Amino acid sequence: MARALRNKPGFHLLARFLNSPSPGFLGSLRWLETIAYEEVRVSTERPYNSTAFVVHGLLGSGRNWRSFSRNLAATLSNSSSSSDWRMVLVDQRNHGRSAEVEGLYPPHDIVNAAQDLANLVKSQGWAWPDVVMGHSLGGKVALQFAESCARGDYGESAALPKQLLVLDSVPGKVNHENGDGEVEKVLETLQNLPSSVPSRKWLVNHMMELGFSKSLSNWIGSNLKKSGEHETWAFNLEGAVQMFNSYRETDYWSLLEHPPQGMEITIVRAENSDRWDPDVIQRLESLAAREGNGSEGKVSVHVLPKAGHWVHVDNPKGLLDIVAPKLASLG
Repeated sequence: MARALRNKPGFHLLARFLNSPSPGFLGSLRWLETIAYEEVRVSTERPYNSTAFVVHGLLGSGRNWRSFSRNLAATLSNSSSSSDWRMVLVDQRNHGRSAEVEGLYPPHDIVNAAQDLANLVKSQGWAWPDVVMGHSLGGKVALQFAESCARGDYGESAALPKQLLVLDSVPGKVNHENGDGEVEKVLETLQNLPSSVPSRKWLVNHMMELGFSKSLSNWIGSNLKKSGEHETWAFNLEGAVQMFNSYRETDYWSLLEHPPQGMEITIVRAENSDRWDPDVIQRLESLAAREGNGSEGKVSVHVLPKAGHWVHVDNPKGLLDIVAPKLASLG
């Protein structure tokens, strides 16, 4: 599997020996595997000088963001910005091609998902990303990555991203009383299904019979892969559920209240999303309205019109109009 991924143009799966002490491996070589990723660039003939990590949401994968990232890279290339951008589309642990990486050890939580990004940077010898953009679950991974960088968890070489883009991801704990949302219903449905199903068509029809929309049912169906005469999940469902539980329990309000100097945290709220309580919206708007003295970073809030939670599908142009100027300003 690893060989096939290495041979696929633009796609990499890195595994190398690191002589680092850790519980259970003290004084011995440890086999460390990093998450899978894909690069998107306008041209490989010119060197890039800016990097954005793109982190997908629950049950997704990097490929979900391929079209949007191509359009974003092309828009930036055509702008007055002098930077050549590289978009790194990661597959989070338990998702996409990373679901087959055995060395991504538990606990499967937001902290370790962010650590995976840092491990990827270090193992490749890259400069640290200028931007981290995360959707839903990935939004909290982006916030954790920045928080860990600021605390020095990734070592002295780690550099803070200049821009975080948090897309339709509530930054605080998710109220368990609001646990009847669409994501919870999808997870409960998938957990009650067998590990393999007859076909994608069968799954889509089954999901629609349960009341899910055709577009959501088709998207869930796109996460199937062939296994003999049946289809099985392309993600590790139980690991993904653990990540979602961690998403619900983590809280990054303190980071938003005191963003590190030189960093902007941009929250994009989908207009028709069902996950935003009025008090959360008011708290974000208050943070965005603060006038700073330059000793800390800043928070900005944007509302993406005509979009539900799946922002890059519902209104990709509107999202591009928000994101592209943020990145162009860093050039």
